[in-house]
Amino acid sequence: MDLTPDMFGPNGLFSTTSLTNAINVIPNEYGRLQEIGLFGEPRGIATTTVVIERRHGKLNLLSTKTRGEPAPANERGKRDAISFVVPHIPLDDILKAEDFQGVRKFGSANELEPLQQKTMEIQESMAKKHFITWEFHRIGAMSGKVLDADGSVIHDLYETFGITQKVVDFKLGTAGTAVRTKCLEVSRHIEDNLLGETMTGVRGMASPEFFDKLIEHESVKDAFMYHSEATDKLGGDPRKGFKFGGITFEEYRGSAGALNSDGTTTTRRFIAAGDCRFFPEGTQETFTHHCAPGDFVETANTLGLPLYQKAEPGKMNRWIDFHAQSNPLFLCLRPEILVRGHSSD
Repeated sequence: MDLTPDMFGPNGLFSTTSLTNAINVIPNEYGRLQEIGLFGEPRGIATTTVVIERRHGKLNLLSTKTRGEPAPANERGKRDAISFVVPHIPLDDILKAEDFQGVRKFGSANELEPLQQKTMEIQESMAKKHFITWEFHRIGAMSGKVLDADGSVIHDLYETFGITQKVVDFKLGTAGTAVRTKCLEVSRHIEDNLLGETMTGVRGMASPEFFDKLIEHESVKDAFMYHSEATDKLGGDPRKGFKFGGITFEEYRGSAGALNSDGTTTTRRFIAAGDCRFFPEGTQETFTHHCAPGDFVETANTLGLPLYQKAEPGKMNRWIDFHAQSNPLFLCLRPEILVRGHSSD
């Protein structure tokens, strides 16, 4: 296949529009939070920052007065605005002629691999790395701290909003612990801090260590056994959707490799060992996903898309350079409703 300029033009196979449209319809197979729709649909913005305006409403009891007596002045809630810079996540790849010259097409006995097929493989590979990164950012926002691949902090929502993180020690190693009461403590804290927001329930994403301790506790073991037997009959996984104390518990095992500055790779667990992260489900405006415009001249000041991809021929058409980028901002606008659970014993 000749790499003519038309292939990279506005309507060509490797145009920004064609590649971007294709990459945004690839199924996102990575991420439990994406699956349950916690952050809703991505919202395109035309800027590289997001300003969140908050109104601190104040509710107080009103005293009765004698008719004709002056009424007290109304105390209005204060407003403030917080700005967040949208993270920029770029990724490059290169396809050389030698990478597919004479290579047999997958699943074929004698058909050579076409350029278009190799292009799609690269495109999907790059997209999936963005998808798993999004899940890492979602978990971060759901936990109150959005982290970068190297573990550094991108956005500390607790610090930004001036909130102290709520932590509940479940003491699952103690036989007499009232685990149901601990669950109620979590739910009550979330309910008290919704401040007009709605929810349909509370979910806890638990590390395997926390989950194992939970289902082995004397006050939980029987409930999990009955749940497990019922789930097994339906062919499901009892680790997903176990409800106890009004909370839906689920084991979360998400992890991915991250490249360090020295070239080594570290496997990062999205939820730390021994932790359980609690959050409300069914909210309206608490969890958001914003997409900033791509870092290209033609996309400046346009509404951002979840993913962008570009390709251009190298010197003398000896290779093709690929570039994919996303500019996502995942936020929890009410970090006071987030609860960290753990067990100190």
